[in-house]
Amino acid sequence: YACGTGAFHPTCAFVEVGHRMEDHVFRIDPSKVEDGKGKSPYDPRHNAASVLVGDELYAGVATDLMGRDFTIFRSLGKRPSIRTEQHDSRWLNEPKFIGSFWVPESENPDDDKVFFFFRETAVEAQGLGKSTYSRIGQLCRNDMGGQRSLVNKWTTFLKTRLICSVPGADGSDTYFDELRDVFLLQTRDRKNPLVYTVFSTSSSVFKGSAVCLYSMNDIRRAFLGPFAHKEGPNYQWVPFQGKVPYPRPGMCPSKTFGSFESTKGFPDDVIQFARHHPLMYNPVYPMTRRPIFVRTNVEYSFTQIAVDRVNAADGQYDVMFIGTDRGTVLKVINVPKESWNNMEELLLEELEVFKVFSPGSVSPQQQLYVGSDTGIAQVPLHRCSVYGKACAECCLARDPYCAWDGTSCTRYLPNNKRRFRRQDVRNGDPNTLCSGDHHKHRVAERKLFGVEGSSTFLECIPKSLQARVTWTFQKHPQNPREEVRLDDRILQTDRGLLIRRVLKRDVGIYQCHAMEHGFTQTLLGITLEIVPSTSPSTSNLPSDAPQADKTFAAQGKEWKHLQEIRKGRNRRTHDGKPNPRAPRSAGE
Repeated sequence: YACGTGAFHPTCAFVEVGHRMEDHVFRIDPSKVEDGKGKSPYDPRHNAASVLVGDELYAGVATDLMGRDFTIFRSLGKRPSIRTEQHDSRWLNEPKFIGSFWVPESENPDDDKVFFFFRETAVEAQGLGKSTYSRIGQLCRNDMGGQRSLVNKWTTFLKTRLICSVPGADGSDTYFDELRDVFLLQTRDRKNPLVYTVFSTSSSVFKGSAVCLYSMNDIRRAFLGPFAHKEGPNYQWVPFQGKVPYPRPGMCPSKTFGSFESTKGFPDDVIQFARHHPLMYNPVYPMTRRPIFVRTNVEYSFTQIAVDRVNAADGQYDVMFIGTDRGTVLKVINVPKESWNNMEELLLEELEVFKVFSPGSVSPQQQLYVGSDTGIAQVPLHRCSVYGKACAECCLARDPYCAWDGTSCTRYLPNNKRRFRRQDVRNGDPNTLCSGDHHKHRVAERKLFGVEGSSTFLECIPKSLQARVTWTFQKHPQNPREEVRLDDRILQTDRGLLIRRVLKRDVGIYQCHAMEHGFTQTLLGITLEIVPSTSPSTSNLPSDAPQADKTFAAQGKEWKHLQEIRKGRNRRTHDGKPNPRAPRSAGE
């Protein structure tokens, strides 16, 4: 079932896509095209969210051209069409709908609920100016509306605030107040999926994004808590202290919790209470009361998220794929430190999927599908070959999809009984896993010519994003090795060593070392030779003069290459291999 704005004339239709994967059918029957009002917005700039449950469509949408009448609307199916109360800011107040999901509550389908995620202007934030709050709303699938009041309106609609914040040392919290996306990760228990969400900030002072994780238990607990009630001389919002009518508003009519067969049989006091108290007092806090992944003061915002649960050698990991408004996707996991309660966030990879900065959408089915205004891209979830050709590099990458199989870094499959497979996501300790493989690691060597008085760049990029790089120098192979002294002339960047003005004394052998988890490996050796800047005769040139001439031309290209790297545009290293430090394009 597909809907579109239809040039300000909302239209919907069933699209036939075939019964099997190999049926390459994509056909719309023109006779079955229908009016999309209440299902799709008129304007593509208005956020909408919908879910098809059985033969019923639940949509959070603007039902008018100007985008003033927002509603949660049920249509299609055999049950009557039903909506939220109209023009009542307590129900919905300028909402921006983000997502909607059907979640069963018990074995009885009469208890099934549909949840809507949205953000709106908060009615309870009095005296704070116009504040945006993120919300979760619930309603019962078998809601038929009221008999005398709330006719063809929801009688089970409730909403509460979703909080995603970082607790401060001074007791004040830093709030990520704008909900951007929601992903429900199904677990073995269909009634208790994990709710992954992406938030950004509306503040002009503080810029940041966060991923918060919620449990269905905490969400249900908030809906069973006190209702929010406005009373007192200043009309403050307080928990409702009076008697809540029976059956409790928000409960579905079913044999599980009572004897009512339909919402049309609910007493009038229940309907009236539901009409005036759609808001709950207790908000929903994330698990562990803080975000699981945060980025602040960066040039991009998170826009979307998809999560894939992966079985690794040392447990289960939820791999998060986070889309940004810069056209990139971050691949992130949380790893337990001392215990599963104390987690370390780990950025495994950053992929550049689109050159155009536009939001993406991601959904894992052993492929990552990323959509934007310009197109759709398919990216594999695991790209183990980018982690190098050594056991240590594969191990230090700590990617739960990948393991060392004795000869290369390949896809880890739990049911594969290969003897040499090594993987340690939790600790990433190559000392233990790769003890027999050290002798196999051959250090790459390169020769580089620098022009005296000019600048040169020694590039070295570790495969692991967590590695710390150090540089050592020796004048001759027989001399002792000492650490490179950094100053205004010699700078270390995250992509290598920049010598801003080359001197004769810089001649020698430079080695680049990566340190991580107490493990050090040498990645590269570079022999730097100096060519005088003014050479009156060829007698001053190295004996391989033609090669030196070629090198000057290469040096110009190398400098241009460096500029590209520093701007973050170049996706490949000098030897033509993918650059793991730079955001990579999906095709690489």
